Order: sequence, then structure tokens, then C-alpha cells
Amino acid sequence: MTRTVDELRNEIRLAVGRYERIESTAFTKESLAAICEAVDDEIETNPLPPKSQMRAGIRSTVGELNDDPDDADRPFRKAELEVIESVLREDPQ
Repeated sequence: MTRTVDELRNEIRLAVGRYERIESTAFTKESLAAICEAVDDEIETNPLPPKSQMRAGIRSTVGELNDDPDDADRPFRKAELEVIESVLREDPQ
């Protein structure tokens, strides 16, 4: 059975040590920072960079994703979440 975007987000959250969410919601800055750390994308943590910058870094670091700067302002699409989840599954922290 195909996983939903919400299920993929929750799997990613759990893989990086964050809490599963009951409601449908995009990643928080803290969750994005944890994903950055898990995929070895070094970011400044005090203060955290904008979400768009962290998403762009994740896309670039994962390498299989389109890292077009125009895509940085939007949340991850399902296919991108699948790639991120796969990368995290292959290289657990």
C-alpha cells in the first residue's frame, strides 16, 4: 500500500528523533534542522536558518532531488519525502 505524505513525514520525524504528529503538518524548523543533521548538511543552529534554506540544503545534500532555488520556498513533495526517508533508512544515525 502506498504511504501518504503525512505517513512519510512522520517516518522521517521518527528517524531523526523527533515526535510523530497526529495532525497533518509540514516540518517545523527544529525538525528540518534534525533532518539536516541526519543527512550531514551542516547548518548554523543559533539561530536556525530559514526553512527554505534548510530545505534547499537537504535537497542538495541528498543529491537525488532537484535543488532548484525556486523550489526552496515550498514544502517537500511526496517523491522528495520518499527519497529523504530512503536515505535516512539506509544511513541510520
